[in-house]
Amino acid sequence: MTVHTDTPTPAQPGWRDYLELTKPRVVLLIVFTALVGMFLAVPGLPPLRALIFGSIGIWLAASSAAAVNHVIDQRIDSEMARTRHRPLPEGKMNDVRAVIFSLVLGALAMLLLTLWVNPLTALLTFASLIGYAIVYTLWLKRATPQNIVIGGAAGAAPPVLGWTAVTNDIHANALLLFLIIFAWTPPHFWALAIARRDEYAKIGMPMLPVVYGLELTRLHILLYTIILTIITIMPVLTGMSGFVYGLVAVALNARFLWHVWRLYRDRDTDAARPMRTFWWSIAYLGYLFAALLIDHYATPFIARL
Repeated sequence: MTVHTDTPTPAQPGWRDYLELTKPRVVLLIVFTALVGMFLAVPGLPPLRALIFGSIGIWLAASSAAAVNHVIDQRIDSEMARTRHRPLPEGKMNDVRAVIFSLVLGALAMLLLTLWVNPLTALLTFASLIGYAIVYTLWLKRATPQNIVIGGAAGAAPPVLGWTAVTNDIHANALLLFLIIFAWTPPHFWALAIARRDEYAKIGMPMLPVVYGLELTRLHILLYTIILTIITIMPVLTGMSGFVYGLVAVALNARFLWHVWRLYRDRDTDAARPMRTFWWSIAYLGYLFAALLIDHYATPFIARL
């Protein structure tokens, strides 16, 4: 007699599930800022080998860190509307597959960077991978309301990695690019934290608006955006960039400050205003680094006219 069962056979994860583990949109912005670091590191064009293998290595390392983040955060991801449909919470993939996938990506990244770029870039990339995937995700995120500030160092590393991939040296201008992203991270993520504060409170995550309330968080966002504005003018003051970048930076900062000021003055508790600020912050960083890249070649060309 044939026995029929209604228990479904678990589906094998598809390539889209593996792709989602890498957080492709986040990693795209990371690799873009690294590429800008590469181009800004030299007067002309960066060496092709460093450009290709450096970009691939940084992409693989960032993707590996993102996959580790999925594994560690799968329990809290399952309880948040924004993340509950990720592959692990939905059961599309198990932990073992995700961990192996992450290890393979990380190993390939280190191999490429060590053999075909330089050991300094490999070392710094590995440090940022551990900083984000382990120190931030496993410990800082759950330990302090300042998790975003402290953990932001790992997320701010890509331009430095790009710079060192080309020059095998840590330059002051590379650290200035680092500072831009480091100062950008808190207002960017705290805007999202305000919008999702109830979910963070539900899972016990000590985000700033959960622990200290909306008013203080709004004030922190405003202060950090003012600091960011000052830092983003420094490339012009130091001679790293010219007037093309300067004009774009002033316009972008004015728009960012407008969003943040509206958020600071807005006493509504809905998510609309903070989410508008959050999405603008992503566009802001992309436009800002694009302006750095364009200026690097446009300003010398205009000066020769």
